[in-house]
Amino acid sequence: MKGNLYLIPTSLGDTNLNNVLPEHSLSILNQVTHYIVENIRTARRFLVKAKIQHKIDDLTFYELNKHSNPKDYHTYLSAALKGEHIGILSEAGCPGIADPGADIVNIAHEKNINVIPLVGPSSIFLALMASGMNGQSFAFNGYLPVKNPQRIKQFKNDEQRSKNEYQSQIYIEAPYRNKSLLADMLEQLKPTTKLCIAVDITLETEFIKTKTVRDWKKKIPEINKKPAIFILQAE
Repeated sequence: MKGNLYLIPTSLGDTNLNNVLPEHSLSILNQVTHYIVENIRTARRFLVKAKIQHKIDDLTFYELNKHSNPKDYHTYLSAALKGEHIGILSEAGCPGIADPGADIVNIAHEKNINVIPLVGPSSIFLALMASGMNGQSFAFNGYLPVKNPQRIKQFKNDEQRSKNEYQSQIYIEAPYRNKSLLADMLEQLKPTTKLCIAVDITLETEFIKTKTVRDWKKKIPEINKKPAIFILQAE
């Protein structure tokens, strides 16, 4: 009998795990001995915080990040073929969403390994829920191009698409580039376009506000080097 592949959400920052992860999701950790992770050090830290029953040194970890060789991915699931459970841990949030875990999940389906997603926080969906924007039709665009004019061209095109299709446009950005992205948005987007800025979601410092571009220009929030989600919806 094959083991399961569990998609295990993590916290979005330094917060009490019981506040963001249900007891069932945490209990599954005690059934897993093999983990596919982006960063072994932070994964081990999360498992210690979760107070798992297994000794950390007895666990097996496989790294899945930009340095990994896709040719090795099939071997990451070998334990499941022998009946052992495997877990995917994202660096923050839900595996497979803005995360490389989808490649492993695809292989699991090919090998007929049961894939079980567990409940936990997704900054993308939590931000959309709290934005007041269209949750029926939305597009997650990931990271915008780093350099201009490519970056400006994309979010202006997305702004027009939002207006034509009444569709929310969602972005994520590296915390150290938040300030420059917001500056470009406030300069280039139309004054009536709504913009949601969601920062430090689920943390004590959480900040989620939706205003028009015109109103954001009156008082620009300090979001530099903080995890943030941006959502726009054109009128």
